[in-house]
Amino acid sequence: MSEGLYKFYKKQVIPALQAKHAYANVHQIPRIEKVVVNTCIGSQADGKQALEDAKAELTTITGQKPAETRSKKSIANFKLRENQAIGARVTLRGERMYEFLDRLIRMALPRIRDFRGVSPRSFDGNGNYTLGVSDQSIFPEIELDKIKRNIGFDVTIVTSAPTDAEAKSLLMELGVPFSDKPKAVKVAENN
Repeated sequence: MSEGLYKFYKKQVIPALQAKHAYANVHQIPRIEKVVVNTCIGSQADGKQALEDAKAELTTITGQKPAETRSKKSIANFKLRENQAIGARVTLRGERMYEFLDRLIRMALPRIRDFRGVSPRSFDGNGNYTLGVSDQSIFPEIELDKIKRNIGFDVTIVTSAPTDAEAKSLLMELGVPFSDKPKAVKVAENN
């Protein structure tokens, strides 16, 4: 890891994408614009403490103070009031974004038990990719002794790619391990 992910992108990924997709202009080459890390505390009994724990974990993982997310409307069945704090999110750009992605790809994802790659079907149709992390303990910054509760979060990688295929190509060149094995589909037999 002597070389940062941004330098790797400049030296290796840009020429590879240029050759693969034959872009006419260098500004057409997809790039990562931002990474959004989002968590929700849900309906936990100690909501304020759970939110503080989630914010502390996100700060440790991303190196940036998270913003609170609030509910937009009241829902009685979920015991949710309008404008109630329900989660936290961090938007990473620039150097922090590349540093976080480097740690996610090279250190955190391989630490997941029975990891076979991330799903290639989590693109949104506009070149953005979202993956869910069910446990914050995969990050090396988190001390396992101090975990009070498991906090899952979503990591959304926003790219400038116009299509999902180009975004996948960009992420593959950056080293995101996709599991390209199709899921087994049960076929009903007509007897």
